[in-house]
Amino acid sequence: MTMHHRHANEPAASFVRRHIGPSPRDVTAMLETVGAKSLSTLMAETLPSSIRQKTPLDLGTALSETEALSHMRELASQNQVFTSLIGQGYSGTILPAVIQRNILENPAWYTAYTPYQPEISQGRLEALFNFQTMICDLTGLDVANASLLDEATAAAEAMALAERAAQTKTKSFFVDAEVHPQTLAVLRTRAEPLGWNLIVGDPLADLAHADVFGGLLQYPGTSGAVRDLRPAIATLRGKGALAVVAADLLALTLLASPGALGADIAIGSAQRFGVPMGYGGPHAAYMAVREALKRSLPGRIVGLSIDSRGQPAYRLALQTREQHIRREKATSNICTAQVLLAVIASMYAVYHGPEGLTHIARSVHRRASVLAAGLRKLGFAPRSEAFFDTVTVDAGDKREEILARALSEKINLRIGARTLGIALDETTTSAIVEAVWRAFGGELRYADVETGVRDALPAELKRATAFLTHPVFHAHRSETELLRYMRKLSDRDLALDRAMIPLGSCTMKLNATAEMIPLTWPEFGSLHPFAPREQAKGYYALFARLEQWLCDMTGYDAISLQPNSGAQGEYAGLLAIRDYHQARGEPHRKVCLIPSSAHGTNPASASMVGMEVVVVACDARGDVDVDDLRAKAEKHSKDLAAIMITYPSTHGVFEEHISEICDIVHGHGGQVYLDGANMNAQVGLARPGDYGADVSHLNLHKTFCIPHGGGGPGMGPIGVKAHLAPFLPGHPVTDGASPRAVGPVSAAPFGSASILTISYIYILMMGGEGLTRATEIAILNANYIATRLDAHFPVLYRNAKGRIAHECIVDPRPLKQTSGVTVDDIAKRLIDYGFHAPTMSFPVPGTLMIEPTESESKAELDRFCEAMIAIRREISEIEAGRFKVEASPLRHAPHTVHDIADDSWARPYSRAEGCFPAGVSRMDKYWCPVGRVDNVYGDRNLVCSCPPVEDYAQAAE
Repeated sequence: MTMHHRHANEPAASFVRRHIGPSPRDVTAMLETVGAKSLSTLMAETLPSSIRQKTPLDLGTALSETEALSHMRELASQNQVFTSLIGQGYSGTILPAVIQRNILENPAWYTAYTPYQPEISQGRLEALFNFQTMICDLTGLDVANASLLDEATAAAEAMALAERAAQTKTKSFFVDAEVHPQTLAVLRTRAEPLGWNLIVGDPLADLAHADVFGGLLQYPGTSGAVRDLRPAIATLRGKGALAVVAADLLALTLLASPGALGADIAIGSAQRFGVPMGYGGPHAAYMAVREALKRSLPGRIVGLSIDSRGQPAYRLALQTREQHIRREKATSNICTAQVLLAVIASMYAVYHGPEGLTHIARSVHRRASVLAAGLRKLGFAPRSEAFFDTVTVDAGDKREEILARALSEKINLRIGARTLGIALDETTTSAIVEAVWRAFGGELRYADVETGVRDALPAELKRATAFLTHPVFHAHRSETELLRYMRKLSDRDLALDRAMIPLGSCTMKLNATAEMIPLTWPEFGSLHPFAPREQAKGYYALFARLEQWLCDMTGYDAISLQPNSGAQGEYAGLLAIRDYHQARGEPHRKVCLIPSSAHGTNPASASMVGMEVVVVACDARGDVDVDDLRAKAEKHSKDLAAIMITYPSTHGVFEEHISEICDIVHGHGGQVYLDGANMNAQVGLARPGDYGADVSHLNLHKTFCIPHGGGGPGMGPIGVKAHLAPFLPGHPVTDGASPRAVGPVSAAPFGSASILTISYIYILMMGGEGLTRATEIAILNANYIATRLDAHFPVLYRNAKGRIAHECIVDPRPLKQTSGVTVDDIAKRLIDYGFHAPTMSFPVPGTLMIEPTESESKAELDRFCEAMIAIRREISEIEAGRFKVEASPLRHAPHTVHDIADDSWARPYSRAEGCFPAGVSRMDKYWCPVGRVDNVYGDRNLVCSCPPVEDYAQAAE
């Protein structure tokens, strides 16, 4: 009995049936179209029999949505939500309910893709532009990016930027002893493979004699101390080194900005601007730089350009800096930004405005000052007289009894060797302060202590410059106004809640609502990542089961959940390979073979771990050229470290020779890194750990349903075979006093832990059979599109039996010769039909890569195919001479409401033809807000933050 018949008898309420788009009847019709007798026949024609897994995937009984949510409640109840005053870069915060409901819980925001197609991304691009403006204003620097993964990796990126940009050629970097410990640990991980030396010390005492290319200073310090960093910054600048300041954004509303102190770069976390701690993430980190460094800034930058009518339009600027273009010359492999979280943080600033943020900062500081005064009364004088929200005291031999009393008050403090740290935040009440005093052995009343207490900020460091002066931070004070602003922005975008996003390599599939619900429960959202482990039993149960499931699906022996993006997973996996070779006494193994079709993060990650990239050719079928691979493995035999291979290939085909490729590399002493980006074509059918791979990262934001969120959050855990397990990333907090040889790659031990709930509940509701079915339908859907489009846009690569995997590349390049139409024209015309474009010009320039996923119904696949076929007809009209390409609907696409209202229409096609192409519903038409965006203009005239308010005043005169 074939699987699709068995599936037809399942109860209608089965979650599998909700997740998978085509109905059993559709599946039968689609199999007929592609010419396969059954799903199992199609799978046999698609995957090499040599890699097929022998036994069905068994992950236990699949739960219904109701049962799964009940199970999640049970897990959540095993976590204990204490008041965490640990600090260390993580603060309690209040997410305004209007932002929680309308952004974090709104599929218009969380199901959107990275804004590479600017015309259909104007809403989230504006929100990110606001984020950049907020960061530039608060840090006093010129250019900010649209977020990074976490504060520790932002610090590592700043170190790399300093090394590139410094005038000095030394290989040492100074680190303030007052940086957060997890930041120092990630810096050590990043520096070591590149041969950089870290000098840790007191910037005021130890910097003068240090020969360094840069230095990182924490402001305020991790113990809470507020120090004047100007002398240290001047010392660094005097050496031709770059000064990096890790700064608390809330503190910057009251303190002089890093820019005002003379810093070149500022980094930090935007977590306390309304983003729950989530046991470590996801959180948007930030980075801002002086104007002169803008072309070295890693990550994405939103810039302001103009559209075809000369109107302002946002886009991603200066993309030639990024890993997908620079490849092994890239200095960063960043592919995921924390877009959704940056949007939340920017809306928090829009909601509160500068006055509101300053008021929150003053309240937090006031409570900290009163706390310190009470502790002094009890005989515990703070170590620093100047602080913002955190005080550290010597507890001496009273430490254990204070901690015991704090725990009985359900309060977590930060524990040092002899010290205790108390970090306050906007959720701290006077009752909490009194409870802390009780823990320290005193019955004090807040009102009594408060009288006469002075601020603890040094006068010479008080902020004197305005910030958030742009009208957007003043116009949305009422909830009504903010609600409408967020709605207006989301209406400008095209996300999965409107239409299929058929992007190859990105697996944009259903993010079911039931999967998203537990994420915002306080038992998952409100935990501090360094809270005592016994308070996180629910999380640890979830981690253990998720790791086991991922091992079952991949054939690996161990999993690390730490990497908080696919690129971080690649980096961690390559570090494991590097450390494995070193442990075996073969540190010279540094050559990494990478096929020419690889995603740009692959060579970028390899260069970041100090490997040397050697490119392997692909043959005419798009497969790895095995002869070239054999020759290069032979040539570099004694130095071969690894091969990085994507499977199924980036060309969308299961290569027949995968086992042979693994054998060749292993035969020369190398390891196989299998990029898990295309795991959606394998779950339940084949396991990388069985057919020869040693390590893979798994994009949970692709295969395992964490939503893309406009370009992040992501998670990229890695699976390894047993021999690499000792080389998985450690963490200074979870590993205790004895640090492991392998350092962390992310700030928190389990990366963006709170979003692991999404993948966990997805697997829970699908079960092994459901996940296998999903893989089969993903492959069927892709073959269906390939079959329907092939006569119009030839499919570039297939296997020997004429099948593709979960995605296909269609080739419009010959049409450029016959009509002048480019891949850009097709992509922009698809917007008029209400679709996001497929992936453009990757991995083959001038082509389109299409991945439908299992979640799209036959009706939506047909709508897409019909749009593509209609576009082919429009190209035929150019070929036939009806109009030149410059005057065609394709070149003028996308069409906007301005075209409908154009009084001087002089084009050779009608307005209706341009704006309502064949098959498009007039009632439900998606209107993109801007015309085609001018990329060159945007890079030549870089504007990446709102202009200062004086510009508005001048314009009004």
